[in-house]
Amino acid sequence: MTVFLYERVLQLLEAEGIKTLFGIPDPSFFHMFNRATDRGWQVIAPHHEEAGAFMAEATWRMTGIPGVVVGNQGPGVANLVPAAINAAKENAPMIFIGGQRAQIAARRVRRGRIQYTPQWRYFEEAMKYTTVVEYPEQLDEIIHEAFRQALTGTPGPVYIEIPMNAMMADLGDLPAPLTPAEYRLMHQPAPAQAINSATDLIRAAKRPIMLVGQGAFTARAHESLAALADNLQCPIIHTYPISSFLPGSEERTFPCGFSPAGAAAVSNSDLVIAIGSELGEPIQHGVGGHWAKGCTDRKWIYIERDPQAFGVNRFIDVPLLGDLRDVVPQLVDALQDEPRAMPDHVKELIEMHRQHRAEYQTKAPVQQPLHPGRMMVEATRHIPEDAVFVRDGGATSIYTWTYAQVTPEDSIWNQNFGHLGTGLPYAIGAQLAVGNQRRVFLVSGDSAFLFHTSELETAVRKNLPVICIVSCDYAWGVEVRGYRGMLGEGTSETEAHWGHHLRLDKVAEGYGAHGEYVEREEDIGPAIQRALASGKPAVIQIPVDGDANARDVPGHEEYSTWYNDFWY
Repeated sequence: MTVFLYERVLQLLEAEGIKTLFGIPDPSFFHMFNRATDRGWQVIAPHHEEAGAFMAEATWRMTGIPGVVVGNQGPGVANLVPAAINAAKENAPMIFIGGQRAQIAARRVRRGRIQYTPQWRYFEEAMKYTTVVEYPEQLDEIIHEAFRQALTGTPGPVYIEIPMNAMMADLGDLPAPLTPAEYRLMHQPAPAQAINSATDLIRAAKRPIMLVGQGAFTARAHESLAALADNLQCPIIHTYPISSFLPGSEERTFPCGFSPAGAAAVSNSDLVIAIGSELGEPIQHGVGGHWAKGCTDRKWIYIERDPQAFGVNRFIDVPLLGDLRDVVPQLVDALQDEPRAMPDHVKELIEMHRQHRAEYQTKAPVQQPLHPGRMMVEATRHIPEDAVFVRDGGATSIYTWTYAQVTPEDSIWNQNFGHLGTGLPYAIGAQLAVGNQRRVFLVSGDSAFLFHTSELETAVRKNLPVICIVSCDYAWGVEVRGYRGMLGEGTSETEAHWGHHLRLDKVAEGYGAHGEYVEREEDIGPAIQRALASGKPAVIQIPVDGDANARDVPGHEEYSTWYNDFWY
């Protein structure tokens, strides 16, 4: 049967387990969108291509399968560029597909050509692989190379441009696409000798810790990681506060420097098993801050897919080169007959962290308008146990590090790049990924939420009941602290603030979503319950004390140590 190129693209993506497509319809992709719908795909048209890319990225975070987003020639592709940079910094193996005018336009010297630019060049810096389908018969090998590049070593995004003449090409009769295992490496276990060396260090360690980064969770390796943690009965240290939690290890999971228990666990450790982490600034490269004590004697095991990562930020005693989805089960198997009992010092750390969280709950004053810490305690106390927890914003995200009362199995935040405005698109993508099995909660600052409020209509149209809790200080929260720190309390803050006329609950209702406006602490829980019961996308607007939001940002001193190399 005759196959057109746009349909072959879908076949090749289906071979990778992909059946969700994000993008705004345009002549470049009309046929692809219609055919995808016929084949049973989820086709999601956002209101902005950047938001669509963030939605696609969230599906990857929740499934481990690369997300796919398309951009129409000219402005549609241009709108994808910021999301591509974010994907590169977040190590997200995204597939960006750009439409383009017929390839003949690429070599013409005429001026004034509508919507034509050499747009593939915009992506070269961010992408692991950038290419143009110049000849239709190249498609299979280009798509295969794109996935090979995106998923080999450190994951990252790729860009494929398909000019209109290629998109509409008739490819004739074609065989079924190759399966991934037929053209690229699917498994990467560590060498047996390295596993033996690692288990020797683990057996000898008295105070091991597991350092677990974002990559461990986006790999969807929760089960094997939980098995290793259960065997070791050691502290679990997050590279960033309030990341995803391993089932069964919630009470002995601590942020590195935002909890006395986390700092003590790090300082007194004699072995670090680092998984899914770049060993970057948030942990002082594993050599400074809380890591300085015992640094010369502490041993390190590091699981990493990129051989060039070893030894860059610090010395590694046992490098385990491989995919953590293969390597962690190797360690579990090697240690399965040697389970540990929880040592007393871990029990002490658990109690220390419990007291720390209890103290911070009382530190947030009861006042009007609400203190942001008090708002965070009360709001997150009512989030269901199995919810997906999405964060966005500056000060608001930092407040979750200390005050949030949730231990989510899945937490989403673009922690490496800190791109504002990802929250609502991430929440929509996550809800698409989990379907009706779980609810997705977004906690966001108002400045971040305002980036993509139009996507509330997307959530309504697609019946995606995300719950958005928006902390409103009517200002660029954490930036106000910067203004005051650099320029003084009495200086003008220009456009750092805006009026208190903003009513996001009414905006939500205008889109057909559920809206709530809550000013009192005791009303937050009932508002969340009403939002859940509505079965609709919902926005719960909670005004907070703007001065406290800027002044009382918790752990700011610890956060500032991440930038030791920033100014030189």
